[in-house]
This record gives sequence, structure tokens and C-alpha cells, in this order.
Amino acid sequence: MYGNNYPNDFNGNENNTQGIYSAYESAPSMPEEPAGKKKKKHGLLKKLAVAAGVGLCFGIFAGAGFYAVHSITGLLDGGKKDSVAVQAPAGIPNTVASGTTEGSANLITTVTSDVTGVVEHAMPTIVSITNMFTEQTNFFGQKLESSNEASGSGIIVGENDTELLVVTNQHVIADADALSVQFIDGEQTEAKVKGYDSEKDLAVIAVPLDKIKSATKESIEIARLGDSDALTVGEPAVAIGNALGYGPSVTTGVISALDREIEGNGSGNKLIQTDASINPGNSGGGLFNMNGEVIGINSNKIGGTFVEGMGYAIPISSAKPIIEDLMSKTTKGEKVAEKEKSYLGISGVNVTEEVSQMYGMPKGVYVGQVYEGTAADNAGLVKGDIITKFDGSSVSSMEELQSMMEYYAAGSEVEITIQQGSPAGYQEKTVTVILGSRAEADQ
Repeated sequence: MYGNNYPNDFNGNENNTQGIYSAYESAPSMPEEPAGKKKKKHGLLKKLAVAAGVGLCFGIFAGAGFYAVHSITGLLDGGKKDSVAVQAPAGIPNTVASGTTEGSANLITTVTSDVTGVVEHAMPTIVSITNMFTEQTNFFGQKLESSNEASGSGIIVGENDTELLVVTNQHVIADADALSVQFIDGEQTEAKVKGYDSEKDLAVIAVPLDKIKSATKESIEIARLGDSDALTVGEPAVAIGNALGYGPSVTTGVISALDREIEGNGSGNKLIQTDASINPGNSGGGLFNMNGEVIGINSNKIGGTFVEGMGYAIPISSAKPIIEDLMSKTTKGEKVAEKEKSYLGISGVNVTEEVSQMYGMPKGVYVGQVYEGTAADNAGLVKGDIITKFDGSSVSSMEELQSMMEYYAAGSEVEITIQQGSPAGYQEKTVTVILGSRAEADQ
């Protein structure tokens, strides 16, 4: 294809020379040149002939070399598409490089990684989560409520005698009135909250084993947790989750960066950055290595529509101890009825991350006032205390504290962790509280 473009018009030059001689023959006779002049003329013609011969040889060898190189790389097959197997490093599936030519100058090359083996082992460990919650809005002083639905993902991480345990993000199950889990075979089952850590954005939910069909049990698997501390930038990664609520889907990429700290993402949480697409609904799903092991829990994406290729995941090595702790907690039942709701007896102010950094205060709920004769007063809480945990789960806001208490009836005994100020700084203290009645407090 390329070789035919080389010039080969040396014979044409001879014809032109003959044409010039013919013109001289028909012209008026010219005086004869001296012998010395003829000798010089013949010497010049000889040099031109030698130069032409050298150029011809160079062109022939250059064309042959050019053709040989492109024949080896498979680019002179007249527009045919070839697949060439490329040997990958150990433990990583081979890639397939495809080259397509159109004409003599337009070359398109694509490289695709085969992750079917990873997906085959990882997909049965992923579930889709549906969160049914009540949204409250204030319309000209009137509180309006509406039922809403949110989607997320989860990873099957274990089971006990009665439950299948799934890890996800805390924000996926926040404010849930009801939770349901859908497995790889499409079967859907109700789930309950077991525990969560809002600061680390982690939660564990439980699905009763007796509610899962036998066929579904055979189709699902418990995920293998890897070592995120051993990751290196540039190695492949596969993200699997319930993107946009349409069901499990797969995206691929690489580890873009490690130990990323994102503003507003908790207290110094260090995340894995990847260019594998992580979209709404992927939160709580798994980031896998090429061995099919979970290396991260897909968490969030920044930049909205203006930034692409910047997804984040919670490193599994730092999440493991938190997950194990949450798995050991008592599963929460249904939210208590209105008349049975509990009451603590404080007014609180949120200590946000910005406030925490500005004033050196622990994150949580700052106790602005303790009402006399209430559960908080009886337990010894005072103004200035900062509530950081309720019944072992971290607390980051007053709204979150109230949401937790919806699972506890009046008269329940719980442990509350507080931070109390002292000349030496804040000191952690755990107090036992017997919750009061909301109904009585409203009277």
C-alpha cells in the first residue's frame, strides 16, 4: 500500500533527454565544440548517472524495509481487523489489542481488558439496596411528609446463625423506614439495620436467613476481603454496584491515587481514588482487584457533571475493624410507635467538621441545655458535654441522634459516650441512661 507511492520515473528522464537531442537535430547546425569541452560534458553525465543509480538503490532498500516493518505489525492487510493476544503480568487477565485500518493513513487502535473472571466471582457478592424513607418539608410553617425511595449497593461480608450480613455506606441506609435487599438472581428480601458509623460512612445490615430462598442461597457468595495497604497506583480495578438503581453493573479502571483526603468526607478519612466510574447507586458497592478481592467500598464521587474519572472508595484494610464491630451489634427491630418514643431531655447543637477544626472540639452533638428531671439530667449530663456515641454507634448531628432514638422505646437503658471539657482538654466518659418518654415530655 505504502510501497507503491515511491517514484520510479528514471526512464522518463531518459525520454526527456532524447527529446532534447531531437530538438537539437532539427535546429540549425552549431559550431563544433573543442575536445576539452566534450570531455567535461561526458564527465558530468557520468556523475549524474552514478547519483541516479545510488538514489535508485536507496529507494528500493528503503521501500523494502518500510514494507517489512508494517507487514510484521499487521498494518498492510487491506483494512482487515486483527486481534493480537498480549501476555499480561501474572495474576492479571490478558488484554486484547485490536487494530483497524481505513485507507492508508487512518489508524484506530483499541485496548480492552478481559475482567469476566473477576466479575464471575465478584458479582454474586453484590446486592442492591432500596431505602424507603419519609421526607419532611416545611411549607409556610406546616410540616409536610412524603414517602421517598433511594437506591444503593452492598457487599455480602458474612453470616451468623440467623442472619446474612451486608456492609454498605451509612448514607445509603440513613433515615430508613424500611430496607430491602435484592440479590443477583433478582430475589428481594427485607433487611434490618445492625449498626453504623456515620463518621466513617459505614453500616452493616442484616437479612434473616430464613427469609432467603434455597435457590438464592446457592447463587450468592460471601466476598473475599483483600489488602488495600498493598495497592499500587496504576494497577487495575473493577467497580461493581447498583448504578442509578438499575441493578448490578460493572465499570473498570485503575487505582488513580491513594490516601486521598476529601473535604467534608469525615475526620481525615483517607480514600482510594479510581477512574472506574462510580455513579449514584454505586455507593456501598465493591471495588475489586484482579483476584476478585474487595479492596474498597465505593463511597462517593465529587465534581458532579464537571469532573469525570474521580471516584472514591473506603480502603478495606481500614474498614475491616469497624465492619467486624458493627457485625457484632444487636440488630435493630422496627421503629417504635409514636406513643412509645423515647426522650433524652437536651437541646443540642451540631459540632461540624469545620467547627471542630476551628475550635478544637470533638465532632458530635454539643449539649446546649439539660432539662431538669429528664433522662439526661438523671444520668449526669451537663451543658458543654459533647455526645459522640449512642449505644456504641457514632453520632455526628442532633438529627442523627434523634433518628437513632426512634428504635428505642421509653424505659430502654443505653450507654452514651460523651466528651467532657477539662483543664487537660476533652476527656471521654461513658454514662448509662434510662430513656424517658416523649409523650410525657410533650404534656
